[in-house]
Amino acid sequence: MKKSVSIIVVLIAFVISGCATAYKATPIPFKAPSAYPNVVTLDGVQIAARAYVDNETAWKAFGFDIRGAGILPVQVIIDNQGTNHLEMNAAEALLEESDGNLWPILNQAIAHERATKYAHTNEAFKQGAQKGLLGAVAGAVIGAAVGIVTGEDVLEAIGKGAAVGGAAGGTMGGIEGYSDNQAMHYIAQDLRSKSLENKEISPGSLAYGVLFFPGEATSVRKLRIQLIEKETGKVHSLVFDL
Repeated sequence: MKKSVSIIVVLIAFVISGCATAYKATPIPFKAPSAYPNVVTLDGVQIAARAYVDNETAWKAFGFDIRGAGILPVQVIIDNQGTNHLEMNAAEALLEESDGNLWPILNQAIAHERATKYAHTNEAFKQGAQKGLLGAVAGAVIGAAVGIVTGEDVLEAIGKGAAVGGAAGGTMGGIEGYSDNQAMHYIAQDLRSKSLENKEISPGSLAYGVLFFPGEATSVRKLRIQLIEKETGKVHSLVFDL
């Protein structure tokens, strides 16, 4: 009896400790361009870039497995101490791999689709797993009770109850997970706010944002971007070592 109770307690503790937390938008830290070794200066403007290639670093920065979703983010920081408004020409942004392959930027629709599809699937699995574990615990408790009352081997009854409860819970959890698109909405909204596309950088401002490249790029060597002066139409083509 004592042994069966101990097993149930362990199961409950496992479920509580294993419950995943929902997606939470996180701010991305950054430094002034002058702090980066690849800083470029032109007409009173300093620009630098940083690529998030490492999975763990990218996950911590964006709050979910963005690399696993098929996206390689590159942060660009701009300290505009010049006299003109600047804008990124996203159509000309290119990421160069170590072998020389060039990758164009993912447009926002594709980046959001990749991220939200990943979030959708994993949210369903997460909720399904939680429901399955909770179902297993409930089944184990019922199985233990049945075993005690009927005289059946208690450990065997716990195993049967956990198996049935886990299967039922997992099925229900998966269905509920797919009906909940909250994580997808949060991620799409967060990526949109972090993107550098179509953002105007005013004189005297320190701006930063992210360019989203295809995750198929497995390495990074250089970033090529274009900045346009709104007042003059002058185009600055810049290259950063990453």
